[in-house]
Amino acid sequence: MLKYLSLMMICAAAPLAAQQASNAPAGVLRALDKTSGNTADVELREGQTARLGLLSITMNECRYPEGNPSGDAYAELTITEEGETRPVFSGWMIASSPALSAMEHQRYDVWVIRCVTS
Repeated sequence: MLKYLSLMMICAAAPLAAQQASNAPAGVLRALDKTSGNTADVELREGQTARLGLLSITMNECRYPEGNPSGDAYAELTITEEGETRPVFSGWMIASSPALSAMEHQRYDVWVIRCVTS
């Protein structure tokens, strides 16, 4: 019985095929100023930087599941705060799970909405 259970666990842990992703030329982000309650949506092209309040947000890359442009987007972002040398956030954010890789900031929240394909 123990051998059978071990075999089932090994089979369940077998690697699955990776989902193919396509790059998009741009992405849409939403920013929230927690102090004022204001939100702003911004569309950034790959490599473009936008200024929102004290933050500078750079869209490095935006990807979406191949064959499903309205599917789960994820973007690589670099976010810096005015006067700071180290980024507040640098990495991938996932539209469907913003808390998975969230930016930790006392005043601002930023999250990915979608990739723009055209």
